[in-house]
Amino acid sequence: MARINLEGVRRASHAGSWYSAGSEVLNSELDSYLAAAPVTHPRTKMIIGPHAGYEYSGPTAAWSYKNIDVSQYSTVFLLGPSHHSYIKGCSLPCSGIYSTPIGEIPIHMHIVGDLMQNTKFTMLKKRDEEKEHSLEMHLPYLRKIFGNKQFQLVPIMVGDINVQTAKEYGRILAGYFRNPENLFVISSDFCHWGDNFDFKPYDRSKGQIFEFIEFLDRSGMGFIEKNDLEGFAKYLDSTGNTICGCNPIMIAMSTIAESGLEVETTFVRYAQSNPVRNQREFSVSYAASVTYLK
Repeated sequence: MARINLEGVRRASHAGSWYSAGSEVLNSELDSYLAAAPVTHPRTKMIIGPHAGYEYSGPTAAWSYKNIDVSQYSTVFLLGPSHHSYIKGCSLPCSGIYSTPIGEIPIHMHIVGDLMQNTKFTMLKKRDEEKEHSLEMHLPYLRKIFGNKQFQLVPIMVGDINVQTAKEYGRILAGYFRNPENLFVISSDFCHWGDNFDFKPYDRSKGQIFEFIEFLDRSGMGFIEKNDLEGFAKYLDSTGNTICGCNPIMIAMSTIAESGLEVETTFVRYAQSNPVRNQREFSVSYAASVTYLK
């Protein structure tokens, strides 16, 4: 295994704005979210969870995290989209430790080193690593559920890909997915609807606007549950649904297919930031899924 020397700490740059910066308050909030979520699929191997401010998406994310049996895992692969910087393909961390208000998470130097041997991966710049929230919003949840158990992180920021490159990344990650000690976490919000996002489709036959948004989201969620990568890509092309983590999701779907593991994916929770009823409003959708071993 290759080893790469990553230096420095990625600070919790969104603490105090997107979620609480105080350890006691943050712990209490996460406790409350997790307490309200049920355990439905204890053999969970992969999750999809949202990455908005905890006030909005924290309760939904808990429905995925509650199903993770941390005793099984020592490494977490965390895939999220790049919102602020153009990245071709996938990028890996430049820092050796990712910080949260409730504890630090070390980067898995050997795995990152191995992946960096592949030309399909580049290294993040420090400013891009700290500006992005899609990975950071999952870090407190991970540190919380693992508690005193130590684990290492492989954060992967996903940029511009297509179906073909998603399959290529899936082949690279499939071996890691087969490893029983590796957990996969995929970061994505779902539909961003309204003038703020330049996305306002509406079919009155589906009911109110918020009901149409849910119909649109659940149509895409159906392809994910069937692990139909090509179908999901066509759905994105035909609807334009603003699922910001669609590229990490496509890599995850390919990884599942290439791994040969017998797993099943199901969405366990769905919510919207606002039940939109008129054209002046806006909303972001949040969904939580679990991929579990049969």
